[in-house]
Amino acid sequence: MTTADFQELALAFPGTEAAPHFDRTAFKVVKRRIFASLHEPSQSANICLLPVEQAEFCEVGGPGVFPIPNKWGLRGWTTFELKEVADEVVQAALEAAYGAVVTGRGKK
Repeated sequence: MTTADFQELALAFPGTEAAPHFDRTAFKVVKRRIFASLHEPSQSANICLLPVEQAEFCEVGGPGVFPIPNKWGLRGWTTFELKEVADEVVQAALEAAYGAVVTGRGKK
């Protein structure tokens, strides 16, 4: 998956907007939380999953999917190396993250 493909997928969710977030582009549901961010230079994305989902995606996605190595990772933030992970896996993770934000089930 390319970074352009990722951006297109993330912005396809209703009410989603992109905004600068440090050295990344963040994708959030308008007036709600960020559910994903994209780092174009490294061609990687961080996606906010529930911890149980994080474990499942790390297993399915192989070595290209791993928790962020800090407290954010413990909260479900997961790195996806876009060139290493099947497009369907990235899309499913985005759907899960978006759904958690919209329904409020991902609130900490």
